[in-house]
Amino acid sequence: MQLLEATFWSAGGSRHGMAERLGFSKSKANGLIAGLVEQGLLAESGLQPSSGGRRAENLQLHGALGVLIGIDIGATSLDVAVLRPDLTSLAQHAEPADVRQGPGVVLARVRALMRELLAQCGFGARDVIGIGIGVPGPVDFAGGQLVNPPLMPAWDSFSIRDYLREDYAAPVFVDNDVNLMALGELWRLRRSLSNFLVIKVGTGIGCGIVCHGEVYRGAAGSAGDVGHICVDQEGPRCRCGNLGCVEAMAAGPAITRMATEAAEAGQSAALAEYLRTRGRIDAIDVGEASRAGDAAANGIIQRAGNLIGQMLASVVNFFNPSHVFIGGGITRIGPLFLAAVRQSVYQRSLALSTRHLEIQYTPLGAQGGLVGAGVLAMHETLKVRGIAP
Repeated sequence: MQLLEATFWSAGGSRHGMAERLGFSKSKANGLIAGLVEQGLLAESGLQPSSGGRRAENLQLHGALGVLIGIDIGATSLDVAVLRPDLTSLAQHAEPADVRQGPGVVLARVRALMRELLAQCGFGARDVIGIGIGVPGPVDFAGGQLVNPPLMPAWDSFSIRDYLREDYAAPVFVDNDVNLMALGELWRLRRSLSNFLVIKVGTGIGCGIVCHGEVYRGAAGSAGDVGHICVDQEGPRCRCGNLGCVEAMAAGPAITRMATEAAEAGQSAALAEYLRTRGRIDAIDVGEASRAGDAAANGIIQRAGNLIGQMLASVVNFFNPSHVFIGGGITRIGPLFLAAVRQSVYQRSLALSTRHLEIQYTPLGAQGGLVGAGVLAMHETLKVRGIAP
């Protein structure tokens, strides 16, 4: 399975390149690759650019292996995709959702969407080789269950894996949504970075940790639960029960709460107009008001960015990553938020920790969770089961 995994993570490559990557001799690599091509597991997919000699064939996982299903369940959204083994999207659907409705309601919708999207592509349940699911809460990865998730208490200890086994024989893998974003970035980077963080700021705040080229989940699956790091002991009570968690003070709901208070207090004409015409204010509205020069909106964004940067500075000092990628709904606010985070991290972190540190929004953007779900499905299926032709 080494060759199949190497082909997947490199998103293709030549026979010679695979031999070098795995430390195989050319003859051993050629023999193994020929066998996998013959079995219908690998396919040759066009020529690489010439480097002076004969052009090498690209290798990729064979499309006839079947399809993957990626599912990204957010606190307020649901994304499902059918993907080829190389993560090319064949069909995709996104819609609003509310995880507080519980697993019965949300997963019934997921199952219906899976069926519809597969049919749309001309596939059925037996064509699925792996299913990857991201959820916004701590996950016991080995058991595939959520454990005391603050945003979705009704899901505690519910087995998503067993629920989907009723319809699918393919293995089902469940992980925290931000771990999937980290996996997505790892795949996009072809594992070229070994130590980096992915921070998701939406309804909650979480962190995916890539250490030595692998997602680090911790002893019980709760590594990266940074949203409950305290940034103000006199702060508001968080849904976890503690005071002053960064999530309670700087995530999406906190930003909208601060914006609503500013509108009601007469501190912002722009935010007051959003509240008057729509009856509510979203984080994206705060970003629009800020870009139009609204001082109150600027202050809210800078406060949220500073608090998240304060939390991140501690994590950066501890872990010393090369990059921090920030994703989630917060990215729609714009560059001011990112600037505030950077300023706070660089002010509060040790010089050695930040000398080569890059902080940026995730290049995969809103697709990060779905890409990561596909990576999880393919990578773990190769590890656990291998793939029969």
